[in-house]
Amino acid sequence: MQPIKALSSYVKMNKYQPVMRITCLGLLIIFLCMSCKEEHDHKGRTPLVELDGNFLYVEDVQSVLPVGLSGEDSLAFVQRYIRTWVEETLLFEKAQSNIPDDDELNRQVASFRKSLIMHTYQQALIHQKFSEEISEEELQDYFQKNQALFKVERPFMKGLFIKVPLTAPKLANVRRWYQQENREAVEKLEKYSFQHAVKYEYFYDRWKPVAEVLDLIPLKEEGVEEYLDKQRHIELKDTAYYYFLNVSEFSPVGSQEPYDLAHKRVKDMLLNVKQVEYMQQVKDDLYRRAEEKEKIKYYLE
Repeated sequence: MQPIKALSSYVKMNKYQPVMRITCLGLLIIFLCMSCKEEHDHKGRTPLVELDGNFLYVEDVQSVLPVGLSGEDSLAFVQRYIRTWVEETLLFEKAQSNIPDDDELNRQVASFRKSLIMHTYQQALIHQKFSEEISEEELQDYFQKNQALFKVERPFMKGLFIKVPLTAPKLANVRRWYQQENREAVEKLEKYSFQHAVKYEYFYDRWKPVAEVLDLIPLKEEGVEEYLDKQRHIELKDTAYYYFLNVSEFSPVGSQEPYDLAHKRVKDMLLNVKQVEYMQQVKDDLYRRAEEKEKIKYYLE
């Protein structure tokens, strides 16, 4: 009996029993002994399928088998995985037999392997070197010295927004509170919003894209960005709601990007600079050592 058929029979016979702590792949191992008669050094791995001397191993499938699948789902996954492996193996063999083993192809393969090895090694070095966080002092220093690199590409703002029904009580208090940025006014507005607001957003402490804010209010003004920059306290209404928006800070397109808005880009850019400099230092050190040991030989003057 083939391993997959044997496993399928097992699943059908046991589909009403409680789930046991054993995977379908574990059961496959039991049946594989019946099909693996040819001597072959599998280096401790358990063969699952063989095709023209190519082997798919239980461990290969087990490493990609999703956790938590039922017996039948596990079986279906294994069958699909085997089918894909067989198809790709057959296609590769067909391609090999129809594409000549030319020098250009070998050169491309060798070049790719070389690049992959160097990239893997560089990533390991970089991870080891820069595993610790870059200090805030370094980030701010880089930002100050490279401010020309940090310009606002889309408008952002900080502020507070509240949306309440036209019938909400104590609207005079809301009009007063939303314009004040002190802690007491904010706390009163937060308590009010729990009972009466349809939507409430506090973003005095973070930059929010203006486009996202505009999605919250029925503002029809031309030159919206300029309007928001000048009109810091905005009250609007439609047939059902009042909309209150306090613009505490505004960064228009083309302006100098505030540090707290640029922080992530500053960190990414500085990290990239450090990585490039570090890898150049590694290359320079390798070159210097090769020269000291006279390993480099020049044949043309």
